[in-house]
Amino acid sequence: MQQPPLALAPEQQHWKRNLCVCVLGSFSTIVAMTLLLPFLPLYVQQLGVQEPAAIARWSGAAYGATFLSAALTAPLWGKLADRYGRKLMLIRASLGMAIAMSLIGMATAPWQLVALRLLAGLLGGYASGSTILVAAQTPKEQTGWALGVLSSGIMAGNVVGPLLGGVLPPLIGIRHTFWLTGAVIFLAFLATTFLLKEVPRSSGKKTVQSSAADEAPPNLPVVRLMWLSGMLLIFANMSIEPIITLYIGQFVSGDRAITVTAGLVMAAAALGSILSAPRLGRLADRVGHGRVLIYGLIACALLLIPQAFISEAWQLVVLRFLMGMALGGLMPCVTALIRHSVPQSQVGKMLGYSTSAQYVGQVSGPLFGGFVGGAFGMRPVFLATCIIMALCALLNARVLRNR
Repeated sequence: MQQPPLALAPEQQHWKRNLCVCVLGSFSTIVAMTLLLPFLPLYVQQLGVQEPAAIARWSGAAYGATFLSAALTAPLWGKLADRYGRKLMLIRASLGMAIAMSLIGMATAPWQLVALRLLAGLLGGYASGSTILVAAQTPKEQTGWALGVLSSGIMAGNVVGPLLGGVLPPLIGIRHTFWLTGAVIFLAFLATTFLLKEVPRSSGKKTVQSSAADEAPPNLPVVRLMWLSGMLLIFANMSIEPIITLYIGQFVSGDRAITVTAGLVMAAAALGSILSAPRLGRLADRVGHGRVLIYGLIACALLLIPQAFISEAWQLVVLRFLMGMALGGLMPCVTALIRHSVPQSQVGKMLGYSTSAQYVGQVSGPLFGGFVGGAFGMRPVFLATCIIMALCALLNARVLRNR
């Protein structure tokens, strides 16, 4: 006799609608954060900087400012989400990003651009807030799939943002591009405000503390391991960024051909992740998130080895696509394992620290790749990253088996 489906908890009643809103909102805000990559130096030049070295410095500072402030404030927003509501944090992030992006289009000096990018990271965090809400509200047996769908939306934003940044400024101008982006994020703010549903919670510190006292304590060894694993996943994906163009130049001649091939290599990894994330998430829901994470890390480590010994550029495109497929479902597994290892009252705070750890990987990965590539050559970058992934898989196997 077939058993009736389990009744959903009140906070899980609207999880599918909330997932759709979070995917669209995360996509639009990530597009906004990455949109200026192709034309950032041109905008800095329009703001009065003419010396090439100064343009490079201001561009680097402006680009990194958002991620720096976002990494520092992610745990705070996560903790406030636990206390006052996750929807409220998404409303704050979408409205803050809409205002910040519009103001960036009004900048008149390079320091204003850097300050506004810092403000965007400080007020933003929609994608990380969406991850917290989806992880907390989705039924446990659907967590991996839902987080995989959200991850695909975030990765799609990382792909579409630079593409739009290359197309829109020649058509409507740089400043109008920022204003249009701000308007799109404002639509995400309206959708979040009126379409996203969250069960009202009792506010106040005492209520949170009394409910937390009745819950099981967090499994800190697993949570800390997931912070490390999330950082290393981003680290592995970003470690080749500084060397990719030079590496491809060994197999392709002509500046245009090198640039196009480098773009294909980066897009291939993103496409692989977009396609695989929901499928690996559903598989993890069925066989276990820890198992998928461990085997995915092993697959990444193995795929890094042939990347160091390619003889044609197209081989790197294929291998990065396969590595993107292996990586795609792993971050949702990391998030799901954290979600299932902490009480409901601490989900936001713990996932906020996870977001900060991922930003560390985003910064340290390129630094590591650039240092190793400059000191020992480009092929050792892949092999060194392979060793790091293998050690991470071994550590996960040891800790999660004991769990």
